[in-house]
Amino acid sequence: MNHPFTARRVVSLLALTGALAAAADAQKTTTLSVFMGSQQRPEIFQPIFDRFTKANPNVRIRIETGGATSELQNQYLTTVLAAKDPSLDVFLIDVIRTATFAAAGWAEPLDSYLPSKDTYLKAFLPGAVNAGTVNGKLYGLSAFTDAQFLYYRKDLLDKYKARVPRTWEELVQTATRIQKAEGGNIQGWNFQAAPIEGTVCNFLELLWAGGGDVKDVDSAQGKQALGFFVDAVKSKVSPAASSEIRTDDSRKQFQAGDAVFSNNWSYAWAHFQGNSPDPTKVKGNVGVAPLPVFGKNNTATCLGGWQWAVNAYSRNKAASAKLLQFMVSNDVQRELAVKGAYLPVRRSLYNDNQVLAANPHFKALFPVVSNARPRPVTPAYPRVSEIIRNNVSAAVAGSKSVDAALKDMQRDLDQVLK
Repeated sequence: MNHPFTARRVVSLLALTGALAAAADAQKTTTLSVFMGSQQRPEIFQPIFDRFTKANPNVRIRIETGGATSELQNQYLTTVLAAKDPSLDVFLIDVIRTATFAAAGWAEPLDSYLPSKDTYLKAFLPGAVNAGTVNGKLYGLSAFTDAQFLYYRKDLLDKYKARVPRTWEELVQTATRIQKAEGGNIQGWNFQAAPIEGTVCNFLELLWAGGGDVKDVDSAQGKQALGFFVDAVKSKVSPAASSEIRTDDSRKQFQAGDAVFSNNWSYAWAHFQGNSPDPTKVKGNVGVAPLPVFGKNNTATCLGGWQWAVNAYSRNKAASAKLLQFMVSNDVQRELAVKGAYLPVRRSLYNDNQVLAANPHFKALFPVVSNARPRPVTPAYPRVSEIIRNNVSAAVAGSKSVDAALKDMQRDLDQVLK
């Protein structure tokens, strides 16, 4: 027969063991693996992640970086996620990838993790919300939004009493005049035409600037856009190696003082002002303007930016979603804007004193950002991008004529954009 004291002792020990086990589970550390591109400046994000882990002691964050371009990062993520690998919890994806990741079942829908989703998202720019939404479900929260602008050398335009060009034709005239006067090897206009995503944007922006549409590239507007790139190289306004220039190549060349004008994204501004691992020769001498147009059309820029998404195969979805909400919070968005010149996804920050002190052009260019145009939204976007960038690069390199490149582009796009 059991002694009453012994029975009570056993019960107490079992209760204590259960309590200790529960406490141990509560203290169990969760490690979130976060993937981002090497060009997305992990050094700016690391202190932010550190603040999150300090506020959440049971969470650790491990950054994994890779791929210097959107294409290379996508290749890596595609390999990992196609294998249903849970090793990555959170990743950054280009805004153009959301529909593809949603269709493949790789990104976790975020709707159920957000408090009062519709009210919560009202503070964000509509374009940023739409970029993360597919068929009514939210698959991504924007780390930052983006748009392309025209960067120019204020000191050189002042020196030669030239105004900021409103049209592309005026840009060539001004660039040519300054090149001749300056002598040496200064570039008139630096753009990207390597077979990368930035080249797709450059082409679409000139196509739109002439009133054209991506479904009708083999047109007068398409010929005007692609012909402008080719002629810029032939006339030596732009570098002979333009077909090999990538986005960050453009940033570095302009930052080194090698160009009068250049197309680039918002991140370039912080680099130009000295918040950069590379030396800058243009600090204080850079202006930012909307991209030029053809004729009397409106300026047009591509909607850019990157989305935070949660791996659908992650074992830490709730903790990952909590991290995403932290990364789009007001304070974090402000810090990214101040330190990295990233365009915030929260409307209110375009009137924020700290943000505007670091990026005076944000307020004036807010209408441009708000009206940035999306690239074709389709799960087949990787193929759309490949068709455009390869043909544009080939034409700029001189391995295809403008007419042949446009005909090939139209033929292949017709099969995808039905």
